[in-house]
Amino acid sequence: MRKPSTILVTGGAGFIGSHTCVELLDHGYELIVIDDYSNSTPQVFTRVERITDRFVGAVYELDIRDRRALSAVFDRHSVDAVVHFAAHKAVGESTRMPIKYYDNNVGGTTALLRVMQEHAVHQLVFSSSCSIYGDAGRGPLDESTPAAPTNPYASSKWLCELLLADVCARCPEFTVLALRYFNPVGAHPSGLLGEDPGGVPDNLMPYVAQVAVGRRERLPVFGQDYATPDGTAVRDYLHVMDTAEAHRVALDHLADRPGMQIFNLGVGAGRSVLDVISAFAAACGRAVPYQILPRRPGDVTELVADAGAVARAWGWRPTRDLADMCRDAWRFQQLNPHGYAGSGRHPNGTRHDP
Repeated sequence: MRKPSTILVTGGAGFIGSHTCVELLDHGYELIVIDDYSNSTPQVFTRVERITDRFVGAVYELDIRDRRALSAVFDRHSVDAVVHFAAHKAVGESTRMPIKYYDNNVGGTTALLRVMQEHAVHQLVFSSSCSIYGDAGRGPLDESTPAAPTNPYASSKWLCELLLADVCARCPEFTVLALRYFNPVGAHPSGLLGEDPGGVPDNLMPYVAQVAVGRRERLPVFGQDYATPDGTAVRDYLHVMDTAEAHRVALDHLADRPGMQIFNLGVGAGRSVLDVISAFAAACGRAVPYQILPRRPGDVTELVADAGAVARAWGWRPTRDLADMCRDAWRFQQLNPHGYAGSGRHPNGTRHDP
């Protein structure tokens, strides 16, 4: 199996997807990107090109559940491998709209696999999630920890893993690397790319940043009665650039063995919500007001990675710490106080309709 050189990135305009596009372009890959812009903007591609001094390639606005449109992209381009980010990802929203999450996340993955098979493309890096582990208890969790999802988002990711594993077992031509990353945060160090969710942020770091820059009055902290040192939920935070790098390294290792492999991505150390607030305050030089509210449905006490398997298999480890994550997220927020708002919809030369 030859090393892939032309990569289709689904959800490439999103937070992790756009940073991964930078990483792949910086390492010589050719890209085809698709996104429906439901929680992103094509404006990021002009920024990706500024950072990398490279043309992004062909970018298509489409929903991956639209097999006809997706197939037209595969007809038009010679694709070696797919990096699959396209999914809804908000835990809280998923508890209110479970059918939306199963339809988009599981249905989109099934449609993608069918089109890949029809076009003899059999290499996939899948964006999975630590939320699959659910409320598994204290201490680092390795890949053998039983799945116990507590919300529809996590369940949708688990179902995707199950179907990918079954496809690999029954269709030996497929090779899949599923990356269960913990909590990607931060931004590109240039400040040109970062996390800019539509509407009210559902994740901690962008909400903290928007409070710090004055867009929002105070941060809601959901629960201070967890069995943790300060009572707030504990997570393993991973810099988005480390996350992007891991996807690039995964492409290098698709040929290691056939079938499906699963790897955790994380730092291996848990930080509480109040830890993140304190670290961000240190990065921005100002207090971050917050308010304690009741727990959210679907949230769990602690999720911390045992990421030893990926280190042993690939020799890869994250290199950035929480201070780096907060510093870079703050730089993006300072330079983009209203996010990507106000930019043009489609950068010249990168948008095509299939």
